[in-house]
Amino acid sequence: MKDKKKKFHNEAAENETEAIMENEAKLAQEEIDTDIQRTQLENLQEEYNKLKDSFLRAMAEAENTKRRCQQEIEKNSKYAIASFAKELLSVADNLQRALSSVDENMHNNCGAFIEGVEMTQKELFHVFEKFGVQKVDCMGKVFDPNLERVVQEIEDANKPAGTIVAELQSAWTINDRILREAMVIVTKGGK
Repeated sequence: MKDKKKKFHNEAAENETEAIMENEAKLAQEEIDTDIQRTQLENLQEEYNKLKDSFLRAMAEAENTKRRCQQEIEKNSKYAIASFAKELLSVADNLQRALSSVDENMHNNCGAFIEGVEMTQKELFHVFEKFGVQKVDCMGKVFDPNLERVVQEIEDANKPAGTIVAELQSAWTINDRILREAMVIVTKGGK
């Protein structure tokens, strides 16, 4: 019976050892699986961060492109009529010349005609204003090379050098952009 008890204890010990070894093997495998899962999770997190960064950059680039396109559309619509308006400036100049050449005698004889020319000029200026085309007043101001072109200089000791004393052609802008520069006469004497 001692042999049987010994055998039983040996079998129990072996079973217990096998159970412990199986348990240790399971724990080791679980640890390996956990490490693999942790590595996979880290890789997925890194890939997620890269994709998120790429997505955010793409969204920002799309917004920038959208904003640039919108600005370009606004600029094009704002200045689309610039060449047409520039051509009409000669009409405005001719209307002004016609009105400037009228003397009192002509005004008495052709009053209605002159009034019609004045009304046409006012209407043209109203349309210009509606589309952002504006005449720039240069007389008596200091010469601005961005807005005026000097065609002649005259001596005038009473006015500072560079003062505009005559305007041969008016300056015009369209929405704060120069449409046509003025041709002016400036002083070269004075203080």
